[in-house]
This record gives sequence, C-alpha cells and structure tokens, in this order.
Amino acid sequence: MRIGTTLTNYIISKQQGFEGASGTFTGLLNDIAVACKRIADLVNKGDLVGVLGTSDSENVQGEQQKKLDIISNDLMIEALQHNGHIAALASEEMDEIYQLPDGCQRGRYLVLCDPLDGSSNIDINVSVGTIFSILKAPDGVKHPSDADFLKPGTQQVAAGYCLYGPATILVLTTGDGVSMFTLNRDFGEFLLTREHVQVPPQTTEYAINMSNQRHWSDPVRRYIDECQDGKDGPRGKDFNMRWVASMVAEVHRILTRGGIFMYPGDAKLQGQGKDGKLRLMYEANPMAMIIEQAGGQASTGRQRILEVEPSEIHQRIPVILGSREEVERLTELHLQ
Repeated sequence: MRIGTTLTNYIISKQQGFEGASGTFTGLLNDIAVACKRIADLVNKGDLVGVLGTSDSENVQGEQQKKLDIISNDLMIEALQHNGHIAALASEEMDEIYQLPDGCQRGRYLVLCDPLDGSSNIDINVSVGTIFSILKAPDGVKHPSDADFLKPGTQQVAAGYCLYGPATILVLTTGDGVSMFTLNRDFGEFLLTREHVQVPPQTTEYAINMSNQRHWSDPVRRYIDECQDGKDGPRGKDFNMRWVASMVAEVHRILTRGGIFMYPGDAKLQGQGKDGKLRLMYEANPMAMIIEQAGGQASTGRQRILEVEPSEIHQRIPVILGSREEVERLTELHLQ
C-alpha cells in the first residue's frame, strides 16, 4: 500500500478481497479513529482544558480513576453507539457490558477497549494510549451477554492501539500483518506511515517492574538474573532495562526496535487472588494479536495468550510478549 494512504482507503482496499464485505468494518474503524482523535486532542491540551488529575470514583478493579479515564470511556461510547456498527461494548472502565440504547441500530461487531491505558502517567506528560479488540457479534442477538464476549484471542477480527505521544500513532492488525498510521493534525487524518511491521527476533532490551522483584517466581528471577549477568553470564550479551508503566508505550517500543515486556504473575498478586496484573480481554489479547502478526510471541509463561479460554470479562493473566527468542527462553524456564 502507498505510504500516505488514509486509514479509510487502506481498510476499503483490504475489504475488497472479502466476499460479502459491506463497508461496516470500515465504518467501525473510522468510529474508533474518531474517538482516538478526540482523546488525543484532550491529552494534548491537558490542564488547559482541566482534564488532568484524579476523579472521585474507582473502576471495577478498585483502581482510582483519572478524569481522563472517564472522559475517554465516554468518548468511545459516543463514537460507537449510534452508527450501527456494533452490537455492544465492553470496557475496562465499566462494571458491566454497555448495551446500546433502545432505538439504536445493532451492528455486526463487539468491541472491547481500554480507553486510556497507562493513565497513571497522564499527569506527568508520559505517553498513554487506547487499546481495542474487535470480535464478531452473534447473529440476531439484540443484547449480547458476557458469554458472547468471552472468546479466545484467536477469534479476534482485528486489534489495535493508539499511542498519544509526540506523535499520535494508530497501530492496526486485521490478521494480515501490522500497519502504523500517523495522525496528520493539519487536516485530521490518519495516514499510513509503516506497513508489514516486524519485531526483531533477537533483542538486548527487557521491560519489567523491578519493584516487584521480591515477589517473582523462580523462572522470572532466573531470567532476569541471566539478563543482568550480561556478557559474563550464560546469555553472553549485555541487556538494558526499560520501564514506562504504560503498556501501549512498551509494546510500541518493541514493534519499533524489539524487546521483551513482562508483567508476570507473582506471589503478591496471588495473595490478592489474582493470576496476573493485566486484563486478558482489553490488554493481553489485542496486544498479543499485534505482536504475533508482527512475528513476535506472546505467552503467559506456560500458554500462548491467544489460546487462553476466558472465564470473565475482567479476567487478569500474566503477560510476556515481544521478540521471539526471549519469549521462548522465558517460557522454557517456566516449563522446566
């Protein structure tokens, strides 16, 4: 595809190869892009429009919400509910599935999203983003249930994220590779800037929250020890550590220059009754699809993330993803 192609023309071109394509999918991605543009504008303006700081509410996971968490969620709903492209929406910021109001046309897709990933960074002007996953809606169902959303990641129709940084970049896969689109603010369009993105199979960068080191399992501890031993250790090369505390930023770095990102399960999380920190449906599945489509791997340490059978909408799991050789090494340690 020609560099500079608009997101809309890119999707239309992709759909031409599918029998029965109706343009609904193109419309849905345009809806998501509109929401991302509006969120990007607010992130860019920050305190100028009073959107920074903490709200007085918590999300379903008991986490304090930022003002922009709530606003971003509202913008996603507003962009998606009236155009006849979705049947329902599930969000990290809502306890229950969002059912479309009576009178709204039901569409062919289900959307799951983390409207503002990494929002703890928003007040210090560090990159944040939106993550989304698209599934097919069941035929003839007016009010989809949790069960309609609880599909393994292999059944995703598309996945993507939008990074709000120095540039606003939308990353998308529809199961045929990974493409990046950069928002041209002069005329408000996402334009294709990279296609067929590939994660380098080897890397010397890893990302993990070192403050949890005392809680790690033995396989994770052994892997990090190998990295820290550098050239003098069994890996025979020096590693650098990175940690942004924004999954979108971490994954974007991996897509750009390689690396491995880890948020494993640990004793602290297990003590809280959690298998992991990150949400399967809103974070792990869409990011795993993107990483795999770019030639990388994504694992819980013991299982391919995209093959995990979900049990609930807000389920959490361990996440290890990135350059193939490093994910394979850490998985090997888990299975020993």
